[in-house]
Amino acid sequence: MTIQILIADDHLLMRQGISALIQNQPDMKVMGVAENGQLAVELAAKLSPQVVLMDISMPILNGVEATHRILAANSSIKVIALSVHIQKHFILEMLSAGASGYLVKDRAEEEVIKAIRTVTANHTYLGQGVIDVVLKDIINQRSTVHS
Repeated sequence: MTIQILIADDHLLMRQGISALIQNQPDMKVMGVAENGQLAVELAAKLSPQVVLMDISMPILNGVEATHRILAANSSIKVIALSVHIQKHFILEMLSAGASGYLVKDRAEEEVIKAIRTVTANHTYLGQGVIDVVLKDIINQRSTVHS
């Protein structure tokens, strides 16, 4: 079974690079690309991909709101956030919006294929660096509660 993917990123080079990585996988296919969040919502509704790779900072509609809208229309789609942002609030916003994964762009080449396979197996994927931020937040919350 071929995993069908939509890429949403406002940078052409990023869309092209990720498309090339995915096209090298025999069981994956890029169904479409979007350069803004509104187009991502429209294409997700039209194409029903299994996975959307979603940049957070995009014009017209940001990735958080686009994720909300995509998942409200089709909750079976898996969204993986792709971002340069590794701050806690960005991570939590995307996960709260329903994203199944979060990758930092500077590691995307190494992790994107593994992330796609992980989320399509109904698991959550947090990339390197993202895990550190989430764990530190959990530890800080626990130490605040126990103080």
